[in-house]
Amino acid sequence: MIYSMTAFARKQLKGDWGTAVWEIRSVNQRYLETYFRLPEQFRGLETKLKDTFRKRLERGKVECSLRFDANSTSSTCLNMNQELATQLIHNAQWVTEQMGTGQINPVDILKWPGVMQAPEQDIDAVSAELMAGFESTLNDFIDSRAAEGANLGVFIEQRLTNISEQAAKVRDFMPAVHAWQKARILKKFEDAKVDLDGTRVEQELVLLAQKSDVAEELDRLDSHVSEARNVLKKGGAIGRRLDFMMQEFNREANTLGSKAINTDITAAAVECKVLIEQMREQVQNIE
Repeated sequence: MIYSMTAFARKQLKGDWGTAVWEIRSVNQRYLETYFRLPEQFRGLETKLKDTFRKRLERGKVECSLRFDANSTSSTCLNMNQELATQLIHNAQWVTEQMGTGQINPVDILKWPGVMQAPEQDIDAVSAELMAGFESTLNDFIDSRAAEGANLGVFIEQRLTNISEQAAKVRDFMPAVHAWQKARILKKFEDAKVDLDGTRVEQELVLLAQKSDVAEELDRLDSHVSEARNVLKKGGAIGRRLDFMMQEFNREANTLGSKAINTDITAAAVECKVLIEQMREQVQNIE
C-alpha cells in the first residue's frame, strides 16, 4: 500500500471528565518530524505519542494537538478547608479588633486561595482514555494517508502508461526517419554532382544512424517504467526510491531530446519530460 505524507484527522472525545479533541495533520518532509501542542497537565503523554508515531510512520512533518475542556459540572461539589478558614477568621478578627473598625466579609474568606477546593480529577484514568482516543485518531489519520496514497498511485500509473506510449510512437517513427536520412544523403550527393560510391553512402548512413539511434534510451525508458510499477506494487515507504527513479527517467528523456532529428521525436521527448515532471511533483508527497 502507498501512503501519502499529506493527511488530516480529527476526533472528539467525551467523558465524565469533560471533552477533548485530537487533531493530527502532516505534510511532506524528508524525515519524520513530530510536533505537539498539549495542555500542561498532559505533557507527560508526549513521549508515548512520539514512540507511537515512530512505530507507525516513516516520513512526514506531523503536528499533533490536544484541546481539553474539563467538565464544569464535575466540580460543582466543592470541599471547604475548614482548618484554613478558621485560621483566616481568627486572624481577621484580631486585625479588626486592633483597628477598632470594620467587619469580616464571609465571601472574602471563601475567596481566599485554598479555602474552597474542587475534587481533583484522576489524571491517570483520564490520560488512559485520551490515549485510546489518540490511537483511534491515528488510525483515521493513517487511513487518510492510504486513501491519498492510492490516488497518487493511480496518477503515477497513468503517467507511466503515457511514457510507454510515447516511447512506442518513437519506435514507430524510426523506420521513416532512417528512410528520410538515406534520401537526404542521396539528395546531397546528387546536388553536389558527386559520383555515388556505395561504400561512402553506407558510411554516411552508419554515422547518422549512430548519432540518431535512440533504441537504447527507449529501452531504458521501458525498463524504468517496469521498475516503477514494481515499486508501486511493493508499496510501503517508497517515496525516496521513486524520487531517485524520476532522476533516471529525466536523464533518458533529455538524451532522447538531444538525439531528435525531426519534430515528431522532439515532441515525444518534450511530452515525456512533462509527464516525468508531473510524477516528480507528486512523488514528493509519497512516504
